[in-house]
Amino acid sequence: MSEIGSEKKVIVFQLKDEEFAVSVQQIGSIERIQPITRVPNTPEFVKGVINLRGVVTPIIDLRSRLGIEETEYSDSTRIIIVFLDEMEVGLIVDAANDVIDIPTSSIEPTPEVIGAVNEDYIEGVAKLENRLLILLDLRKILTNNEINELKHVEGN
Repeated sequence: MSEIGSEKKVIVFQLKDEEFAVSVQQIGSIERIQPITRVPNTPEFVKGVINLRGVVTPIIDLRSRLGIEETEYSDSTRIIIVFLDEMEVGLIVDAANDVIDIPTSSIEPTPEVIGAVNEDYIEGVAKLENRLLILLDLRKILTNNEINELKHVEGN
């Protein structure tokens, strides 16, 4: 039996006490926190925009988006630049920990009892030795309407 395709390469990041993971295929880069220009009339979780190497990039506070209490940014705070619908979006996370390969056999479907985070965002839960990683589906973090709103923000 072939081992090809039996692992998923992910970036692990932290929000509060939880570890989350997203596929590296959706990640552009990981940046340090930088000044964010606020944009009026945007949803609460949209913190504004940054100029990232000449590209105006909307920034979303992932804590706020997932209903986790917000906190002050620190030296470990990072902006993960992801590709959503042919657009770059920055996600503010508490820390970006590491890049790891998760055996697909250790990924389980979302347990029904997870009520704290909207289940639609969750691709599954990976159990690794002493860690539990929540795999996020970035395409479902934002609704189509929210993505369209961000395109307007990006276009300003």
